[in-house]
Parts: sequence; structure tokens; C-alpha cells
Amino acid sequence: MAGMRLVCCFVFALLVGLPCHAQAGKALLLFGGKDHKTFLGCLNCSPKSEGSVCNKFGVGSKFDTNSIWNKFGDFGSKFSEYSPWNKFSTSAPIIVDKDGGSYGYFSANKFHTDRTKIKWFVRILDFQADHDDLEATRDLMCTE
Repeated sequence: MAGMRLVCCFVFALLVGLPCHAQAGKALLLFGGKDHKTFLGCLNCSPKSEGSVCNKFGVGSKFDTNSIWNKFGDFGSKFSEYSPWNKFSTSAPIIVDKDGGSYGYFSANKFHTDRTKIKWFVRILDFQADHDDLEATRDLMCTE
């Protein structure tokens, strides 16, 4: 059973464009703000995980000050320089793993010089840039 789960995870990861090490369990963490010191959540952890951007009761709450889903906060407003949803910002949050490996910037700015290349995240960012609907974007990203 565990082998089948691993195969399914591998196929899913390839389909959505996650790098091979991501499906092996590497958490992709989001940091933002000045010098990227503010932890914004885990992008590929289970929505039930306390640190997941998809946990409605944790860092994924649309009411949390540092949530990317709080449209009035520094990290959720389409006008904030630190928000991934600002289509013109060059100060978007960065995606890293626990070892410090970088996966680019989580940015709706299609011209950002080091925007993430992870296809699933690019689809999420482009969806928000095209639709300007944070709730629909969250639903798309956080569907289990």
C-alpha cells in the first residue's frame, strides 16, 4: 500500500510540475518581507499541517496578519511590495527548502527575474493575476 501511495505521489508531482525531490517529502517553505525573514507557510504540506498556507486556522487563515490570503495584509494585498499577488513587485516571497535551497520567488510578476519555475505554482500565480479573486485562487491551490 505504501509503495502504491509513493507511485501515486510521484505521478501527481510530475503532472503538476513539482521537482522530483518535492514529492520525496521536501517541504517547500515560503518566506517574505524585508530580507525574507517572515515565515509565511509551507506551500506543499498537508492542509492539516499547522504551518501550511492552506490551513484555514493557522498561517493559512485569511485573517492572519502574515497570511498570503489576507487581502488587507502585507503578504496578501495585490498592492503590497511584499505580496506574491502584486503583479509589479520585485520583493515577492521566496520559496526555499529546509536546507536553504531556493526554488525562486512566489510572484505573480511574470517578468520577475527569478520567478519560480515550478509549474503548479506558476499556474496558481497566473490564475490570481488573471482573475484577481483570492478566494478562488485559494480554493484552487488548497484543494486536497
